[in-house]
Amino acid sequence: MAHIVSLAYKPADLESHPLDRFSRIAVERAVLVAGHGIAGDAKARPDSRQLNVMLAETVEQLRAEGFRTAPGELGEQMVIAGLSAETAIPGRRLRLGMSAVIELAYARVPCRRFARIQGQSKDVFRGRIGLMARVIVGGEVVVDAPVAVEHLSED
Repeated sequence: MAHIVSLAYKPADLESHPLDRFSRIAVERAVLVAGHGIAGDAKARPDSRQLNVMLAETVEQLRAEGFRTAPGELGEQMVIAGLSAETAIPGRRLRLGMSAVIELAYARVPCRRFARIQGQSKDVFRGRIGLMARVIVGGEVVVDAPVAVEHLSED
């Protein structure tokens, strides 16, 4: 069964742009705010970049290649295990736990900062660092919470 493996966010009081890492802390639970992102996250905003979501299988592959992949080290906020890459596509809605719903929006694109932090060219990561998502229905999410694909009428 698909489930949340990790959650990370950037509290407002953390250093903004350290040269060698992303400013994120791992947490066991977070509150998702509809149309915004994680409550208290300095990165949250009301556009399509509300959450950075990655698949655990991709994170594991990057770890095996020698990249730093502890929660938040890839700039992600949520890692989900057990969800196929064929299912994790733009437009797909996922129910997280009992109430929260997110919609996967588009593939996340690596930036120069991401490449510098990981010590590789952006091209090494293109298509491999997850998806940006919008929070459709807010609610509390916790590590190990189940993740279910919401089936739309056109599916």
